[in-house]
Amino acid sequence: MKAIIPVAGLGTRMLPATKAIPKEMFPIIDKPIIQYVVEEAINSGFEEIILVTHASKNSIENHFDKSFELEATLENRLKRSSLKELKNIADLDVKISSIRQGEALGLGHAVACAEKSINDEYFAVILPDRIMSMHPLRKNKNLKKMRNLYKNKGYQSILIEGIKPNLISSYGAIKFDKSFDPKKAINRINGIVEKPQKNKAPSFFAVVGRYILSPEIFKYIPKVTKSSSKEIELTDAIHSMILSGQDVHSVKLEGKCFDCGSLEGYFEAILEFGLRHKSLSKPIRKMINNV
Repeated sequence: MKAIIPVAGLGTRMLPATKAIPKEMFPIIDKPIIQYVVEEAINSGFEEIILVTHASKNSIENHFDKSFELEATLENRLKRSSLKELKNIADLDVKISSIRQGEALGLGHAVACAEKSINDEYFAVILPDRIMSMHPLRKNKNLKKMRNLYKNKGYQSILIEGIKPNLISSYGAIKFDKSFDPKKAINRINGIVEKPQKNKAPSFFAVVGRYILSPEIFKYIPKVTKSSSKEIELTDAIHSMILSGQDVHSVKLEGKCFDCGSLEGYFEAILEFGLRHKSLSKPIRKMINNV
């Protein structure tokens, strides 16, 4: 069971910080964003991760490799806890491979780059700039739930959350089936409208960045017309697939998800993860009280 993680994007929302450093390698306290996402995939039962990457993103692949020189240095300096943490990264219980996306042409194009690695299996698409909360009351198993939904019922699914109307123009908005029940966690959908204006949005439920899809999607990605930003949108391909008769369901987000591709979301994630950190919680609360 495979998960595609597209990491070839330019991270323009976080410039100039992303000029030389991939946004996926930005730290949330003591781990980079990409590590939280990979660990989420592992905890959800995925056995292989395909990174769709770019020549400028070598640091992401290197992060999950062994670092013999650094490990030897930590061993010599008797820094056992740091050494253990470092070895744990390289020994994650998952196969990680990578495929190059020569040009950043959108999420749909990134997913299409991994087609030959999917081998006619269902798969996940996980956006690396969205990470799940660590709050004990918000901690969730959304991706695992979606995986089990396909395994048990054959449902393709998209994770969604309700957002403020003025934000919908930055996201894919869900168009629901007539049977839509806002109280239900799972609903059938009729389509997705990418980045609609507020007055034209079919709903104010937005795509979060977790998908479970069948290989059927690869028939529709090549037919997608590029957006105004010259990108091939995955949501447009999913919309076409739905119109052709394929069933896709929405799964309502449980807990909280941080958009770490934005300054506000990134800072919010740092703050919450810091407040959950064993040694940083008290100092951070003290800092906040002194502001």
